[in-house]
Amino acid sequence: MNGSLTFRDMELKDIDDVLKIEHESFTAPWSREAFVNELTSNRFAVYIVIEEAEQVVGYCGVWVIVDEAHITNIALLPEHRGKKLGEALLLKVMEVTKKLGAVKMTLEVRVTNSVALALYRKLGFKDGAIRKGYYTDNREDALVMWVEL
Repeated sequence: MNGSLTFRDMELKDIDDVLKIEHESFTAPWSREAFVNELTSNRFAVYIVIEEAEQVVGYCGVWVIVDEAHITNIALLPEHRGKKLGEALLLKVMEVTKKLGAVKMTLEVRVTNSVALALYRKLGFKDGAIRKGYYTDNREDALVMWVEL
């Protein structure tokens, strides 16, 4: 990581950049309307972007409901993966949600996503239940993971 990394709250002006990341990262990307709704209407939603040299290169969305944080999505542009940016972003989101009162965090991850699984386990996430056929694109199972903040 270089010194020009910054984290900040996602804004409506970031949606085009985030949609690019979505389309390069997921087979069933979220729509523009979904992100607009998250930023303008969902009082539980917190979205953080990571910028490198003033370019949005990743983002993470999380819902904080009472004392639980649920990661809705996290992704980086493909050319920025493998540089520990995902780890930095997730650590930042864990810090932010803890300050908002969350004491635990959860997420779902594809059972075949070995890179993400390794990162989550490195940061202390524990395996929970399997959600059978969770992903709509190919009916792949999701592993639910939890961590105490």
